[in-house]
Amino acid sequence: MTLGFVGTGAITAAIVTGLSSADGRRYAIRLAPRNAAVAAGLASRFENVAVCGSNQEVLDTSETVVIAVRPQIAEEVLSALRFSSGQSVISLVAGFSARRIADLVSPAGRIWRAVPLPSASARRSPTAIYPPEGPAAELFALLGRVYGVEAEAHLNAFGAATGTMAAYFGFVGHIASWLAGKGVPEQQAREYIARVYAGLADAGLESSQRTFEDLAAAHATPGGLNEQLLRDLTDHGVFGILTDALDAVYRRAAAQSA
Repeated sequence: MTLGFVGTGAITAAIVTGLSSADGRRYAIRLAPRNAAVAAGLASRFENVAVCGSNQEVLDTSETVVIAVRPQIAEEVLSALRFSSGQSVISLVAGFSARRIADLVSPAGRIWRAVPLPSASARRSPTAIYPPEGPAAELFALLGRVYGVEAEAHLNAFGAATGTMAAYFGFVGHIASWLAGKGVPEQQAREYIARVYAGLADAGLESSQRTFEDLAAAHATPGGLNEQLLRDLTDHGVFGILTDALDAVYRRAAAQSA
């Protein structure tokens, strides 16, 4: 199968790397030329990857097309292209509903939305898809764990949740900077905090039958430092602010999806 990408940014690079590095079946991959450095770099690394001369050439040579452009330019880019009725389309455009994408890629009739993450490059991406089955699920199963959703609103919620990634690095970066401010060498502080949170992430996966609230309680020894910090953050409304921020991102996605 030939897989084409309209849009050659970071998430396309991650998906192509994951697919091209995996054992077993490889896709023939066609890339758009817009981000020339990224496209050329992928083509030089992987023999199954080729760069096309235009977005339209990507469509003309691909059975399945992945739309991976920014929402701000999606309508402009897609309106200039001619899709075929036999093509499958997977949209990664944040906030664009399946119906909105379908209008832009007509007469292509098989439309999926997906929210893959940069960890697709290492085939460790949790990927939410809508509708939940079909070629999109098979594709992203090669790149990690697929979470098929029956309601498109749930996909928007997954997308909003991924909006916390930059905040996560901001959070752990602040802790590492605080630690360095106490005289700990900066690189040592960074690695230490990264490993602390890597261990916590592993615990969350290994203890999948326990809620995150249960794990928080298990790590908050009565009278201990973890209990104190969690209480202080709660009392200062940090988690309420987080909820408000997530709601705002979700509303933005819903408005774009309309």
